[in-house]
Amino acid sequence: DPGFPGQHTTTTTVTTSNTNVQTNIRYDPSYIKTIPGMLKCAQIIMNLLIFLSVFFSHYSSTGQLSFMSFICGLGFWFTGVLLAFYLFHIIEKFFKVPWLKIELIYGGLWTIMLLIGSTLCASYMGYAAAFGVVTFFGYINTVIYGYDCYLKYKSIQNGEIAQGERQVTKSTSQVASPAAY
Repeated sequence: DPGFPGQHTTTTTVTTSNTNVQTNIRYDPSYIKTIPGMLKCAQIIMNLLIFLSVFFSHYSSTGQLSFMSFICGLGFWFTGVLLAFYLFHIIEKFFKVPWLKIELIYGGLWTIMLLIGSTLCASYMGYAAAFGVVTFFGYINTVIYGYDCYLKYKSIQNGEIAQGERQVTKSTSQVASPAAY
């Protein structure tokens, strides 16, 4: 039969992973020198800066600035707790918790909320300088959270864990079968 192949190839891929973690709690300041650590520090600084800009403004009761104050207040504490978890290797102790997915969802939500809040404040920039300051730092914070979210997405795609080491090995074998009689 001319439509039937003379032979076929079977490809088998086997993926194995080896996870190495230390489950003791210890302080390790070297995390701050990594890119995710620097991003978390920048997020904390930006959240605090925006929160204080709103707090000391005469227009802090407006909806736009209240929204940004709420977002940045929560972001300050949530990111601060995550940074402390990384510094004390609590993330590594509980390595079975999907920390990267949690951070991906959190980072994505905060990116969207900061973008919305900054855009709302941008429409009132001519009204008071506080709106301009919050808009400027809000957009910077949006980019920082967005980049951190992108890094988390790439880490998940590569099969990494949040803290510790995971070695992933893929082996592929192909077998060609002879033609059937």
